[in-house]
Amino acid sequence: MSSSPPPQDLLTAARSHGERRERAREAIGLQISIFAFVLAALIALLVFRLHPAPISGPDSLGQFAALASAATAIIVFVLGRIIAADPARGRRLGVVDIIDIAAFAFAHAMIALLGWTLAATIMEAGLIGAVVYPVPVLMLSGAAAGLTAYVTYYSATHLDLQLLATVLALFLVLGVLASMLTASDPQWWKENLSALGMTDDLSARTFNLTLIVAGILVTTLARYATKGIPTTQPRGVASVRTCLIIVGIFLALVGVFPVDQYFALHTGVASGMVVAYGVLVVALRRWVPGVSRTFLLLGYVFILLILLLAVFFAVGYYTLTAVELVAGTVVFTWIILFIRTADALKQDVGARTSE
Repeated sequence: MSSSPPPQDLLTAARSHGERRERAREAIGLQISIFAFVLAALIALLVFRLHPAPISGPDSLGQFAALASAATAIIVFVLGRIIAADPARGRRLGVVDIIDIAAFAFAHAMIALLGWTLAATIMEAGLIGAVVYPVPVLMLSGAAAGLTAYVTYYSATHLDLQLLATVLALFLVLGVLASMLTASDPQWWKENLSALGMTDDLSARTFNLTLIVAGILVTTLARYATKGIPTTQPRGVASVRTCLIIVGIFLALVGVFPVDQYFALHTGVASGMVVAYGVLVVALRRWVPGVSRTFLLLGYVFILLILLLAVFFAVGYYTLTAVELVAGTVVFTWIILFIRTADALKQDVGARTSE
């Protein structure tokens, strides 16, 4: 009759298995990165045909690297989620899971596209009139795709609340910034932030699509961030999740209904998003009593700041664009901090349970 191994041996074996799996993931990530490098360089050879290329702009190295990296990010993210999937997972992916994966794959692609485009534009401003010679064109194209593949693969296989929040922040900042820089009307800021989505050009489509996908990401974060939050209130977690989902849905609807075509709907969902945020901040102390007083106080300060900005706009001191930019930054800063706070609460409970 054999005796079962002691708990310490089981723990050591589990750690060893986890380390082997992590090493395997790292090796796969490097292989994918090398493959992306070679493939992008070969495609660049066909596109540029060993001719020099400008740094940014149409038919440039920056444009090619951005497009190639965006395509790479989508493919690698989906592949990474497949590799990172739990082998013991019993159920098939549902519609919501597929939407989540698609939204985050698109967010990674947009981050790559806008990030490399911005990098090329900055380099062009510092090297006016310079061109890139044929061999560096191939190497830099491959390097951009390879680096994008490695970072995206790591994100896909290590996706947690911290990374999700970072992806959301980067995606929003780059999407809105790109819309501002490419807006056909340079005086858009004299109206409001939503004016970025009023035209039919690429800038407006980028702005509206950024809001729609960001709304989907917020609803995804709402489900993951609130799962398992310790609270003594029976409906506390559900209430927090509902408010965050409302914020995400209304944010997406702001992009669905441009202000020039659907003024009432656009204004209604934008206002509803702020109201849902305010309700969440005020009621959070009752719904999740374990949240620190510092975080609660920060939420109250943010609400007072938004109200103060509204007063400044009412008296004509601030433009509506300034109010929307600051209020949007404040709301999403709070959401990202809440995600970190919720994760810390769950980790504390898990640490006490393991003891």
